[in-house]
Amino acid sequence: MNYEVVNLEEKIVVGVSAITGNDDPNMGKTIGALWGKLYEGGINETIKNKVNEYAIGLYSDYQDNKYLVTVGNEVCKAEDEGLTIKKIPAGKYAKFSIEGHMEKAVAKAWNKIWQMDLDRSYAGDFEEYLNSDYNNAKIDIYISLK
Repeated sequence: MNYEVVNLEEKIVVGVSAITGNDDPNMGKTIGALWGKLYEGGINETIKNKVNEYAIGLYSDYQDNKYLVTVGNEVCKAEDEGLTIKKIPAGKYAKFSIEGHMEKAVAKAWNKIWQMDLDRSYAGDFEEYLNSDYNNAKIDIYISLK
């Protein structure tokens, strides 16, 4: 699976969060519920100071096979009480650009990424959804590197 190494500035993400892990049998349900809460629950419309309309799925706070998943939007200034505020650290990332069915393409890409020998820092990995076409999504996945 091809990728390019890019340097990113710090990003601030505001959204909703939950803790899960790759060995959690409810991981898919947990992450799916967050996306439902963001869009069907109306939270997406309430997020202030969005940089763009791209949705972000952030994986951070890795610990003991678990991590925090935050789904939301990048903002220029966090002013949202009651929502999770996380920072994606500035640094070096492996950028994977994928297209296809939103869930299936992302799941397939992550399966390959987890098997790759990347020099990961686990500082914060994220998906950036560049459109909202569920069957023909354009998504960039960023993996934090050392």
